[in-house]
Amino acid sequence: MFLRHGKTQWNLESRYQGAGGDSPLLPQSYDEIRQAGTYLSQIQFAHIFASPIKRARDTALTVRQSLPGQPTLSLLSRLEEFHLGRMEGMLFKEAQATFPKEFDAFRNAPADYRPVQIGGESFQELIDRMTPAILNIVRQYPAPDQNVLIVSHGAALNAEINALLETPLAHLRDRGGLSNTSTTILETTDLGQHFNLIAWNKTDYLKRQLDATDTI
Repeated sequence: MFLRHGKTQWNLESRYQGAGGDSPLLPQSYDEIRQAGTYLSQIQFAHIFASPIKRARDTALTVRQSLPGQPTLSLLSRLEEFHLGRMEGMLFKEAQATFPKEFDAFRNAPADYRPVQIGGESFQELIDRMTPAILNIVRQYPAPDQNVLIVSHGAALNAEINALLETPLAHLRDRGGLSNTSTTILETTDLGQHFNLIAWNKTDYLKRQLDATDTI
């Protein structure tokens, strides 16, 4: 099961925060993470893995308090958000004006995203670093009752989950975005050779109406 971190100040401002940028979770986000925790508490997790970036780490630490047995939490750098180079910290409208080709491809045409000018990470590079981590986790917890929670970031999770589902690069955005504090559930019965999608961008446990700044 995959959980996107709670909403941050930069999310609210529509500002890029990749692996090199960060901002605090909003005060309301802790309540929303606990709402996610209430939903997740019906599941027994063998382990939690999270990106070490503070917004994801704080989300993992907060949700862990609601889970049965408070499972062990491990931080993995391979679960970090995209490295966005010179777009880090820019408002979306500023990035669109300054790097129009990169901005449009990152959001709408992943197969055409060439982040050389901005010093960023491509979709394939992100997938190549995240997939080995996910497959290693699957091998560590192969039993059907060994559920694992992975806490990471919106753009990274969107790309990686779709890659695990064998979605071509050109169609990684077809399912839409992932909202803050959303859960997405995959299942594998063959040690990660194939994954089945059980739920995408689940947010029905949250008590407020989401808006455009929640989703990437």
